[in-house]
This record gives sequence, structure tokens and C-alpha cells, in this order.
Amino acid sequence: MPERITQLVVQYDGTDYSGWQVQPEARTVQGTLEATLTRLAGSPVRVTGAGRTDAGVHARGQAAGVTMASHWTPERLRRALNQQLPADMWIAEAHEMVPSFHARFSAIARRYSYVVGLTDDSWSPFRRRFLLPWPAAAAAPDRGALDWCAAQTRGDHAFRGFAVRGTAPADDNHRCLVETCEWTATESTLVLTIEANRFLHHMVRYLVGTMLDVASGRRPREDFIALLAADANDAVSPPAAACGLALEAVSYPAHLYAQG
Repeated sequence: MPERITQLVVQYDGTDYSGWQVQPEARTVQGTLEATLTRLAGSPVRVTGAGRTDAGVHARGQAAGVTMASHWTPERLRRALNQQLPADMWIAEAHEMVPSFHARFSAIARRYSYVVGLTDDSWSPFRRRFLLPWPAAAAAPDRGALDWCAAQTRGDHAFRGFAVRGTAPADDNHRCLVETCEWTATESTLVLTIEANRFLHHMVRYLVGTMLDVASGRRPREDFIALLAADANDAVSPPAAACGLALEAVSYPAHLYAQG
């Protein structure tokens, strides 16, 4: 039977998921997608994601690759999935891709955001699922220090100091090219936007946790520089809470999108 490769752009509230990857006896994003697609196809379907978000991490633009029978056009598949997926997951887009497409290995960039809530209503149950509420008794993070840390992060670095041990094979250089890393402010939040060709396990959350420690005066700026050159994560700050992190978008070369 002829088959079609589709890229799904998946949005989800990660609060009640044990991360992306299928796990026995746990509710995961990949597991939920595969179970729904299997019902639609009438046979087992495997889903490949662009990356593995941790438990509690959200997505507005996770990319997933799936192979289905050719009668499942991208739009038909998108509509059918959205009729059956739970309320905390949504397929925002669906694109037909060429046979060489791979959701993980074909990606050329990924963009994340991290939100810190600065006002009292950050503790509201309608907001705190999607941001890190800043303690009311604490002074706001120093914006100059945050901007300084972001500037140091941009560029090509080996991020061993900001990654879980064993996050990559021993012979991997752990290098990531960070094209964008900047903090912006609204009336009630501070938001980090970071885009790179790849990310290591917990990398963004370790970066945010350490940046916030520097911006709160708990660590000197020199520590941040040292971690960028470190061979291990022994001195890194605890990772920022998962609830503030969201995978915003995954980018692919234009030639991988099927024409017509």
C-alpha cells in the first residue's frame, strides 16, 4: 500500500505528561500520539519526535514524523487526530514531507522559551502551569545580569557544564551553536528565547537556573564563564522548574517539504 510521510506540528500542555518518550505505565506525549494514530490506522504506528521534552515541559511547536497510508492526507490526518486527542494536546499543522525526512536528524534549529512570572498573579492556577513564579519577597532578577549571561551563551560552545552527564555519547563534543539567546520583558514576566542547532538534556533549564542565580546575586558572573568552559556539570545551579519551559518551533530545510 502506498505510504505518505507527514510532519505533525504538535502543541501540548506538558503538566500531566511524564515527558515525550514512551514509558511503561506512564502517560507520555509520544505514547498518546501513537495510541491515537494506531486507532486511526488499524495497525501499530510509530512516531518520531524532533526531541524529547522532559516531564512538565510544554510545546507550541514540537515536530513529529509519522508514516501513514497515502489516503491520509496531511489535513485529513490533522482533523482526525484533533477529534480524538485529549484536550491537553493539539495538532496545529501537518505537512507532507519527502522520503528522506527524519523528524530528529533533519532538524537544523530548535527554539525554546522560558517564562518567569514577576507579579503576584503568577501564583494563580491559571498561570503557574506555564511559568516559574518568582518569590514575592525576593527582589526581581537583575536585568543587566540576565542580558550579560545571555550574551555569553550565544555562539559555539561545548555545554558539558550545563547538561546532564551522559546526555550524549562519550565521543560527542557536546557542542551547540546558539544563534539566539535573549531576555525580553513584559509588565509581568521575563522571557528567555533561545535557539540553537541542538540542545543537550536539561541544557536550557540549567542555563536558566544559573542565570537566575547570577541575576539574584547568589553567584558571581565568573561562575557562568567557568561553566561554559567546564568539562562536567558539578558546579551548575539546579535546573529551573520544567513548568516555565516550552518548545516553540523546530526548523527544517525547505527541500524536505513535498511540493504540490
